[in-house]
Amino acid sequence: MSEPIACSLDPAALRARREGLLPGIAGQAERIEPIDGGVRLQFADATLLTAIASVIDAERQCCRFLAFALTVTPAGGPMSLDITGPAGTQEFLADLLEKR
Repeated sequence: MSEPIACSLDPAALRARREGLLPGIAGQAERIEPIDGGVRLQFADATLLTAIASVIDAERQCCRFLAFALTVTPAGGPMSLDITGPAGTQEFLADLLEKR
């Protein structure tokens, strides 16, 4: 059985944790673009690496259907975070990140 396309946090908990979750880190992205099955967040440099890792850890616990692929370029260069999942994920993420 597959996971539902929904965050397991109730609205109050989501509001309280928003800055430490995807909307918070997305607000620091230089660019957000749709990709097959999700979105790509692009960051100018690797200074947010620890924060992004924390967000991935938190999100994988409440949005179990999401898959994360973090690409870090050499010498502290740009990073990208691909967030994907089953059908409906792109719409879920667009709605979630629109509210940032």
